[in-house]
Amino acid sequence: MHYKSLFIDLDDTLWDTFHNNKECLKELYAELRLDRYYASFEAFFSLYMPNNIELWAQYRRGEIDRLTLIIERFRPFLRPLGIVEQKDILKINNHFLEQTTKQTRLIPGAIELLEYLRPHYKMYILSNGFREVQSLKMENSGLAPYFERLILSEDAKIQKPHPGIFDYALQETGAVREESLMIGDSWEADIIGAHDSGIDQIWYNPKQEPIRGFRPTFTVVTLAEITHIL
Repeated sequence: MHYKSLFIDLDDTLWDTFHNNKECLKELYAELRLDRYYASFEAFFSLYMPNNIELWAQYRRGEIDRLTLIIERFRPFLRPLGIVEQKDILKINNHFLEQTTKQTRLIPGAIELLEYLRPHYKMYILSNGFREVQSLKMENSGLAPYFERLILSEDAKIQKPHPGIFDYALQETGAVREESLMIGDSWEADIIGAHDSGIDQIWYNPKQEPIRGFRPTFTVVTLAEITHIL
């Protein structure tokens, strides 16, 4: 293949965000005794998760800022405890984020894939995640040594899927668009973004969601399949 530079998403592509965050939310649920207000943790989680997903989608589209995302993903669920002040919600959010950095569960095959790719490509993380947690998540889970650089939307001042963050990544790394490839799980953020920026894509699609609008350069269901492409 002609690729030389790989831009790889972190959350739910390499680092298992869903399960790691769920574990931290379980701890928070117990610490705050949210069982007084919800029938079970799963009942709480079934409300929290769709709200969180929608807020992240709004953040990617530039409809809300980072602070609004942070506050509103917790505010509805802390209100029964009488916790409504921004400073108090931020304190709980900071505790939650700190706990997430200690989680080390990876997507199956992540390390094996990176070991395979490392001798042949320059690799960069390209993420919409927050600066104070992404680097720690990478270090604690053993991902950091495989990457030349962590590129964040906070540095680019724009989020995936906007083509501008991909232009920023190319400029910052010296990578050539035609020799670059984006690997990610999010159709909206990673695949549409890279496509609109003229960068080839591998869509990691473990849920086998239907293709929407255009056919990505490659699609895989497991990370191991990428070794048959690169």
